[in-house]
Amino acid sequence: MLKIKGVRRFEKSRFFPFFSKNMSSFKYLALVGLGSNIEPEKKRFDMLFRVMREDSRFKIISTSPLLINEAFGFKDQKDFTNAVMLMQTNLHARAFLKILLYYELKFKRKRTFKNAPRTLDLDLLYFSRKVKRDKWCEVPHSGARERVSVILPLGLMQGI
Repeated sequence: MLKIKGVRRFEKSRFFPFFSKNMSSFKYLALVGLGSNIEPEKKRFDMLFRVMREDSRFKIISTSPLLINEAFGFKDQKDFTNAVMLMQTNLHARAFLKILLYYELKFKRKRTFKNAPRTLDLDLLYFSRKVKRDKWCEVPHSGARERVSVILPLGLMQGI
């Protein structure tokens, strides 16, 4: 069996993995990374899915299974739960990212220090074929191509 450093296991929940065959007429595709290591992670991800599904600015196309992996950066904390979500939207990248940050706050994210434990971390990993770099928005997200927490869940998504 192949072992990858830091990877514990994959798990499932009500909406992870998820796949919709119905595409909408939205203009852009966005790949969002989800992370959490404060319980209840699975419930929180499912609640986020429900909230975003009801938001008319988005259409959720697919989600990955949940990856449980060791914390990085600040190691003295609980393992992380990570997943990726493919969505459609008509919003441009900066507006989309602003809404993701709003959802982090709604789910009580506190930024106490770099790589601190978190209730919810939402990263805009890719946004259609756009490249954007300014102090507010960086697409593609730095490190998206190297992070196991992105690569493995992405590889298990349906419909990609």
